[in-house]
Amino acid sequence: MSKSIVFLADGMADDPLPELGGLSPLEHVSTPNMDKIARMGASGTFLTLPEPFPTSSDVANLSVLGYNLAECYPGRGPLEAAAIGIELGENDIAFRCNLVTAKDGILEDYSAGHIKSEKSVRIFEDLQKKFGCGKVSFHPGVSYRNIIVLHGREFSDSVNYHKPDSSQGEPLSSLRLSPADQSDSSACTVSFLESLCAECADFLAKHPLNKDCENPANMIWPWSPGKKPRLPAFKDKYCGIRGAVISAVDVIFGIAKCASMTQIRVPGATGFIDTNYEGKAEAAVRALEDHDFVFLHVEAIDECSHMGDLALKLKAISDFDSRIVGPVLKALDGKDVTFAILPDHPVPVHLKKHTRTPVPFAIWGRHIKRDSLDSYSERLAPAGGLGFLKGDQFMKKVFNLPGSEVPAIKSPQG
Repeated sequence: MSKSIVFLADGMADDPLPELGGLSPLEHVSTPNMDKIARMGASGTFLTLPEPFPTSSDVANLSVLGYNLAECYPGRGPLEAAAIGIELGENDIAFRCNLVTAKDGILEDYSAGHIKSEKSVRIFEDLQKKFGCGKVSFHPGVSYRNIIVLHGREFSDSVNYHKPDSSQGEPLSSLRLSPADQSDSSACTVSFLESLCAECADFLAKHPLNKDCENPANMIWPWSPGKKPRLPAFKDKYCGIRGAVISAVDVIFGIAKCASMTQIRVPGATGFIDTNYEGKAEAAVRALEDHDFVFLHVEAIDECSHMGDLALKLKAISDFDSRIVGPVLKALDGKDVTFAILPDHPVPVHLKKHTRTPVPFAIWGRHIKRDSLDSYSERLAPAGGLGFLKGDQFMKKVFNLPGSEVPAIKSPQG
């Protein structure tokens, strides 16, 4: 079996834009290295965000890795808790908790201006000192991405919530938590969290690190709760294949840890456009020396998309192609490696949020029959030779395992 690498460009897929002459950002940018994968291999589309699951990156990346969501989707909170070493007890509920900016009753910014980690860590440490107790604990993560854990049998993960990066510009009054069932524990959880959020907002309004900030971290935003995850090991799922994961964000490392995959943390990897692209590319090449598979995840494009910043998204796509994909292809030239490229989900810049549209992918390997496409894009991929995939078909196609076969139908356009 050849070795394999998946280049995961978080949030790269988009829609045709009038300001780009009807092209998508991916079509507009020169991407010779991603185009090479498509030209030398074959393309198709893949459903990463199936109903009824949330349109969240944890769902999408678990889908890419071929996990059965109905059996093992735990929620984002517990995955990120695992990544930062939080051991959840049987009666613990972990929530992903953003630091956000609210102004005049509106959710203004899901990331508090992409708050720097050194600042967010201090804020979350202060929240723990002020509000941490036997019922709740605060755990800093990377930038605006943090965790709170509720402790006790009176709490439930059955809570309706709103994804903050999908809710920018909306009134806070329409974004409240609500019980997802009729249980006392669900109602108790919502009541506790609403009181906690209000108290934290009062505290953060006076916090010295928020003084004179354009985007103050003046609210906490708990969402995507769950209990301790239980994922099958990746190597058990795929015939002993040893996998390594390279990323900058806790949700991806949480998946890796729960799937018993090697986590590779690259110094200077930030989850934004200032990330250490070259370091991640070098780490991927090294990882293939003693692993069978590398999952190389880059977050920056997703963040630019949620910001609605088209110019920054174009730059992030260009950097991904030239500083990640290109150097890896060059370093592994002539070796028996299967290369695959895809986003985990679309984030159209005009919407600033995830959509369920199937994503374009391309795979180049000695077991892949080349199709007629000569470049990689949302527009062309549905006509590719690999068709429309879902479930674990994408990973099995990368690994050339039984079960990747699909009916001879064209990919859906959306």
